[in-house]
Amino acid sequence: MTDAKTLAYINLYGILGALENLCELDEEASKLAQVKKPVSIGFSVKGGPSATLTFKNGRCRMEQGTENCKVLLPFSSCEKFNGMIDGTVTPIPVKGFSKIGFLLNNFMKLTDILTKYLRASEEDLKDEVFFEKSTKLMFYLITVAIAQIGNNDEIGKYSASFIPDGIVEMSIKDSVSATIRVKDHHLVTIKQAPASFRSKMEFGSIKIARDLFDGKINAIAAIGDGSVTMQGLVLMLDNVNRILDRVALYLL
Repeated sequence: MTDAKTLAYINLYGILGALENLCELDEEASKLAQVKKPVSIGFSVKGGPSATLTFKNGRCRMEQGTENCKVLLPFSSCEKFNGMIDGTVTPIPVKGFSKIGFLLNNFMKLTDILTKYLRASEEDLKDEVFFEKSTKLMFYLITVAIAQIGNNDEIGKYSASFIPDGIVEMSIKDSVSATIRVKDHHLVTIKQAPASFRSKMEFGSIKIARDLFDGKINAIAAIGDGSVTMQGLVLMLDNVNRILDRVALYLL
């Protein structure tokens, strides 16, 4: 079972939040984010998350809240916001009409590029460069989703209740890293490597990470043969992995 509120948090901080990384990884996306004046789009979901995406100098940055946004898209429920993500709901801005061109053109093109990477075809994945970029974006999405499920999903919160305070590092060897910070059983994902960690899980390569993300190989078997390594406090990693098991339910 999944719930709309948890999905809304994943969709905002995970899916739309991945635009930060997309603009760093993809040249076309970076050009679309290259604007004369910064454009900030706020998403405010009643009973759910709120955040602002700011596009400036070919980059994108996400911040909590919508206080300083130029364009505001309000949603009356988590279901309505999720509908925007799956293409069944068309949002109407309540301010920022002068920026509607960016919203309808650049922003939509950015989300189309992101969708191509996150829902990649077998043909696209044959390209080594595309494969690597797609897998990195999937990694960032999954690490953010872990925190949102641990904070909002009832089963995820139960697993999070057993995680002691500290830092969990997740990484793909010689590629990308993310920090999951745990404080009072609340999880926050930071999309960069920590200075130190209490526990760590590392995928042995981009290919191994992708095969795990796509369900082509078994996680337990990968740990057994050393393709995935774990170190530090087992209790932390065990419960983070329990939350990780629920990620696929929300991202299918």
